[in-house]
Amino acid sequence: MARRLDYSARYPLHTTKELYAVLSDPDYWHARMAEMRKYSPSHDVARLDAGDGGIDIELNHVLPRDMLPEIAQTVMRKDMVITRKENYGAYEPEEITGKYSASIPAGPGTLRGTMRLFPTETGCTLRYSSEAKVFIPMVGPRLEQLMLVNLVDLLRAEAEFTTQWLEDHHPTR
Repeated sequence: MARRLDYSARYPLHTTKELYAVLSDPDYWHARMAEMRKYSPSHDVARLDAGDGGIDIELNHVLPRDMLPEIAQTVMRKDMVITRKENYGAYEPEEITGKYSASIPAGPGTLRGTMRLFPTETGCTLRYSSEAKVFIPMVGPRLEQLMLVNLVDLLRAEAEFTTQWLEDHHPTR
């Protein structure tokens, strides 16, 4: 049985148009990957296509095996190579929808979800609805929970970086 989790990143005083423009900007993505390297050594932008039809991004992340929690090391015998793909639809002022997935070659499960970017009274929100599924009896539920906890930590760090980027490039003061 898969585990699900919702996470909302709120961007007060910034519009969906500003955030969407940031998500279309190669400089933002490269800077974000540089920031994420503080937590693990390998984060790279493999592909970014942004235009009138939407945004497609592919990110690669290598997490050394010795950085994995013990329970994950029992399943992963090598460094964990994660490919994350995000797709945002075309810009719409009221709501932009998208989807994402994270895959690991020969990995024991899946992580995927949907995204919604929408305006609020004070700015905008990017909401992630995620699903983790591990296909290993006995340890599957614990690994799913671990995946979602780590995902929230990652999304929180990315949101903090994005907030700072917005302030630096689209100041509200």
